[in-house]
Formats: sequence, structure tokens, C-alpha cells
Amino acid sequence: MFEKWFKRTSPEAPPLPTPTAELSLGALLVRMAKADKNYHVTEIGVVDRVLASQFDLTSVEAARMRADCERLEKAAPDTAQFIALINSNIPTAQRRALLKALADVARADGIDHPEEEALIQVLATELDAQYK
Repeated sequence: MFEKWFKRTSPEAPPLPTPTAELSLGALLVRMAKADKNYHVTEIGVVDRVLASQFDLTSVEAARMRADCERLEKAAPDTAQFIALINSNIPTAQRRALLKALADVARADGIDHPEEEALIQVLATELDAQYK
């Protein structure tokens, strides 16, 4: 009985957004923030600021975009689709800026995590942008 009621009253999850280069970039930022298995509020703030700056968004628009990126990141089993969209749609100079943003997200909690540094190195190679 409760199961039927819960199904009728629970909101349906909105469909996943179509992956774009912009959402893929945001999803990589979210994935970096989650790399140490601790999605910290300071990392979320950095993701929002990067999205706002990168795409000229208000803080509310950036938070909404991050929410879409979080859903997309959660549904994606690996980063290959994100990398392909970014590499084919975002110039190298902007991909280098993305790597700096990824490093900013990784260091937002004030702790150096080996898994985050390893992810940065892998993404630097896959995004064909040298990380320094």
C-alpha cells in the first residue's frame, strides 16, 4: 500500500541532459571533486565559480548547471565521452585553463590527495594539454 502511494507522490527524476562540451567540462570538475570520495562544500563552491566564470553565468545559473553536471557525471561510467566532446569542441588554450580549474577543485579542501593528482595527470594526457 505505501509503495503505491510513494510511487504516485514521488517526483519523477528529470531526464538526463544531453552531453555537450560545456556540461562535459562541468562533469569533469564534479568528478575531480569526488575523486577522493569526499564531495566537500568548498569543492562545490569552486566548481560553481569556475562554471560561472567560464560561461558568464550568475551564481544561481552556475549552481543549476552544476546540478546537471552532477547528474551527468553520476550516470557516466567513465570519462571517455566527456573527453571526446571537450577535445572536439574546446580549443587547446581553453583545455589548459580547464586543467588549472581541475587542480583548483582538487586542492579546494586544502588536502593533497594522490587520487586527485593521478586523475589530473590522466586528464592532462587525454585532453592533450600539458599540465604545469
